Amino acid sequence: MAELSVIVHGPNVQDHLTELLDSLAAHPLPDAELIVAAVGDWARETADRHAADGGPVDVVPLPEGTGDAAARAAGAARASGRWLHFVHAKDGLPAGAPRTVAERVAELPGEVDVLLLDHVRSTWHTSGMPSRDGSLLAGAGRADVALDDCAPLLRLTPLLGTRVLRTDFWRAHEQRLTTDDEPYAALAALLLADRVACLPHIAYEDRRLRPASLPPVTPQQRYGLVERYESLLDLTRERRAAHAVLYDVMVRDCLRTFARGDMPEEVAREFFRRASLAALRRRPDGYRRPAGLEGVRRSLLEEGAYGRYRAFQAVNRTRRTAKSAVRARKRQAGAKLRDHQYRRALGRPVNPHLAVFSAYWNRGVACNPAAIAAKLAELAPQIHPVWVVTGENAALLPPGTDHVVPGSRRYWEVLATAKYLVNNVNFPNAVVKRPDAIHLQTHHGTPLKRMGIDQMAYPAAAQGLDFQALLERIDKWDYSVSANSHTTRMWERAYPSHYVSLDHGYPRNDVYYTAGSEDIRAVRDRLGIAPGRRAVLYAPTHRDYEAGWTPRLDLAALADRLGEDTVLLVRGHYFYGGAASPLTNLRRTGRIIDVSSYDPVEELCLAADALVTDYSSIMFDYANLDRPIVIHADDWETYRTTRGVYFDLMAEAPGPVARTQEQLTEILTTEAWRDEGAAKARAVFRRRFCEYDDGRAAERVVRRVFLGQDERSLPPVLPIEERTPAPTPQEATA
Repeated sequence: MAELSVIVHGPNVQDHLTELLDSLAAHPLPDAELIVAAVGDWARETADRHAADGGPVDVVPLPEGTGDAAARAAGAARASGRWLHFVHAKDGLPAGAPRTVAERVAELPGEVDVLLLDHVRSTWHTSGMPSRDGSLLAGAGRADVALDDCAPLLRLTPLLGTRVLRTDFWRAHEQRLTTDDEPYAALAALLLADRVACLPHIAYEDRRLRPASLPPVTPQQRYGLVERYESLLDLTRERRAAHAVLYDVMVRDCLRTFARGDMPEEVAREFFRRASLAALRRRPDGYRRPAGLEGVRRSLLEEGAYGRYRAFQAVNRTRRTAKSAVRARKRQAGAKLRDHQYRRALGRPVNPHLAVFSAYWNRGVACNPAAIAAKLAELAPQIHPVWVVTGENAALLPPGTDHVVPGSRRYWEVLATAKYLVNNVNFPNAVVKRPDAIHLQTHHGTPLKRMGIDQMAYPAAAQGLDFQALLERIDKWDYSVSANSHTTRMWERAYPSHYVSLDHGYPRNDVYYTAGSEDIRAVRDRLGIAPGRRAVLYAPTHRDYEAGWTPRLDLAALADRLGEDTVLLVRGHYFYGGAASPLTNLRRTGRIIDVSSYDPVEELCLAADALVTDYSSIMFDYANLDRPIVIHADDWETYRTTRGVYFDLMAEAPGPVARTQEQLTEILTTEAWRDEGAAKARAVFRRRFCEYDDGRAAERVVRRVFLGQDERSLPPVLPIEERTPAPTPQEATA
């Protein structure tokens, strides 16, 4: 019996089925079967062609016009897997998703009926946009739960493709779940399940067709929305939590549909009447409307006050228009004042002794800019540094740090008059490039993932990016710092302009060659790591297709397996600094330490005996230490497809690669993490990616940029075989 049956169903709408089957053929399904319930001749011919090409496809031909529910049922009748994943022919599956799902369902206990997945959204003009479900799935965790204990899961987007159903559960409830109303089936599956589990990975692509290409929505379909929720609420009798959440979902959905549905007047009036009756009939005991405008909307709905609701909408539109106009005038006035101040400052001479530094969107003194500023104080103390730091981060600055807050008067003055502007990202678009000023772009990592204009083909990564504005910012660079020739070539490709590449190494990595035993002992003492204990730094990267950070490992279970002598240092990506940490509920055994807010990250690397990461650029920096690196790549195919990469990490990894938590545990509990094979892989990786890092990168940058020394007079890069990295923690305590 296969673990998973993927059931592709429906007509080949706009030829999306071809793309879907091509992607599945490129990534054969492990321990899974593929069934295509092909509706119509075009879908059948497409599926037959893939079967003839050698793909393991079981084709179920169905007549033109067969509905989605009947097509799903026909595919399920042919399935032999323990679990069923229904995929509409117009939708997609990210690369590697079926393998990830199959592995997850294989480990679920028999009491679980439904596995919930995250997804991305695509339309006729965008693709790969993250859903809003990520935070809900992350909050539920990986443990299986009863829906009544996690009722907010009813707020997940009602897509049947994001529910993987246990086959026995499907067959027990097939009659109720076989409906062309997919949102009903998706919600009913949750309500009927004894227990559900979550997989907070992107494992489905919901493709929305252009509305103009679809049949118009009928009045009965509009009214069917209310009937759907009334029927579902029947399943929540005596289930207070589920009833309350589903009621709220119903009211929100009805109000949203009424506001955005663009219905004819008579249809809108009847829809409002039916929604009003349902809101009254189904209102939970003790229900309290939300405050504010939403509460007013619900009150009018319950009263059936159609005319007053329309008047309320009109007043709100007028109010929003007026407020928007006021805000626009204030912004324009403020912008004019700032622009005037900035323009006046631009009329002053450039100050040759002033340098402005910023890092990570004004987070503070960090990364390559911090290392350059420290060396600048040593070699050119006549140049005064000013850091750009947000108000909330200003309190965290080292004592005596001169700084400005973005948007302040002095902020614009120093940006206008500084000779040197140093950043590891970009300064705002409004910053003018003066002919006698120098812009130094330090970057903040070696690129595995696609960057700059190379992101244009990856909408999930590029959302919100104005590529023309990006190119205009790049054109202001005078120098671009690089750690290796791979990075130099990729920067020149991703950021095409006329700047000079400084193949000097990353200044932030100097510490990996200058730190001594006393420094390492001090860091471990600050972290509370006892001498002799192994410290493993787990530092995963950001995923553009996820709403928040979810540990992809069961960290408590991993700590238990690694034993008392191992400490896990867990660092979430800085993009999620404002979110509640998912580590806070882990039991505090002293073997898991949340270091997500610890800076600088270089100290964490010095303290760690080994690094576990996925696709984070920290691997390139840590390789300078010549210590073991293990890659945990459970979603490599999805990441590679949605984010884009410059090379195949699976083939060129700096150490052993684990695709599952069990494999990672096996590596870390044997000698595989530091055996001869791991050392050889690391040596090849270091030679390629630590090419210019030798402990004197900051000095080379300062001498070249700030002191104007000729390239030939700079300290030469030491060959890698002649470098001596900082001592290991064991050596530091010997």
